[in-house]
Amino acid sequence: MDVIQNSMIELTGVGKTYEDGTVAVQELDLEVGDGEVVTLVGPSGCGKSTTLKMVNRLIEPTTGEIHLDGSDVTHVDPVELRRRIGYVIQQVGLFPHQTIRGNVATVPTLLGWSKAKTGERVDALLELVGLDPKVHGDRYPHQLSGGQRQRVGVARALAADPPVLLMDEPFGAVDPVVRARLQDEFLRLQSDIAKTVLFVTHDIEEAVRMGDRVAVFEEGGRLAQVDTPARVLGSPADEFVAEFVGADRGVRRLTVTPVDRTDLEQPPTVRVDDTLADARSALQRAEARWAVALDADDNLRGWIAAAECEGPGTVGERVHRMEAWLPFDAPLKDALATMLRYDAGWVAVLDGDHFLGVLTPGTLHRALRRSVRADDQGVDVSEFDLETAGAVHA
Repeated sequence: MDVIQNSMIELTGVGKTYEDGTVAVQELDLEVGDGEVVTLVGPSGCGKSTTLKMVNRLIEPTTGEIHLDGSDVTHVDPVELRRRIGYVIQQVGLFPHQTIRGNVATVPTLLGWSKAKTGERVDALLELVGLDPKVHGDRYPHQLSGGQRQRVGVARALAADPPVLLMDEPFGAVDPVVRARLQDEFLRLQSDIAKTVLFVTHDIEEAVRMGDRVAVFEEGGRLAQVDTPARVLGSPADEFVAEFVGADRGVRRLTVTPVDRTDLEQPPTVRVDDTLADARSALQRAEARWAVALDADDNLRGWIAAAECEGPGTVGERVHRMEAWLPFDAPLKDALATMLRYDAGWVAVLDGDHFLGVLTPGTLHRALRRSVRADDQGVDVSEFDLETAGAVHA
């Protein structure tokens, strides 16, 4: 496990054993860095929610120490502690007889904030989570959809600007489509606010999508592995983790494996201002059936087939719109999905409008293999040569 710099949450030897002898959590050591999202995942009854609740002392640990930003939380007033920690649960827990503004203002009001400061904070947070305060602020929870209520729950947890956010199955009570949208919204939000987050889920796909690192728990409250999503999927620590993440973990790894420039192929290119005769000659020399059409600044403008490069005119007059494309920062899963959606043999990869190359089924498979093998050897993917199965040395 990598050494965590500037840890915001630190659990050392933390355990929970109930009076009947049931062990909920075993001697847990876990650090969460400042601004990091760590997802806790595992089967029911494995101790992940118990761990979360020990951090804000809804459950008192039996053994060990829990530090929040360097302070031992077991030595502070639990009520004051909880006001410093945002908490989001599956069923949201909004107060039904309070307006949305009133719900979000709960903690600032308890802290004695002025009405002006509280109102400004509430409106800013509702906008941040994608809700118009003028439209939704004076409504009641029952007047909102499940996804909207969940957004309000996140806004309420962030109201007093806590350094730490605890999320217990936050999106588990909504349908899959809304859940995916909420995940996207939270990732966008996190990129702006950079909170330290412990996120409990039972879904490995959600865990690897949402977490900077994933902590896999097994029954009996043992932490089986904590690592990056790619390493958990590519190099499970033991048989339990391998079984839990599933035999299709290689496919799931597509979600967390980014496109790399070295994986791109360079097809023939022509310019939109080229004559069809020049384009035909270029395709003949390359022995290619199609070419990517670019403008003078190497921005993508479409594609053209060799059979269409006959007669007078320019490439720009016959170019086809490129439907199968994706941005450079997209994961390989998006590349595969785009290929399937458009029944395409290749996908253009762009940096803005700038054309970088194409991914094909063959290069996508190669990229996934290289990522897995690089993790196996503990080197960065950019330093790994698949042909020699080893690190590239300068």
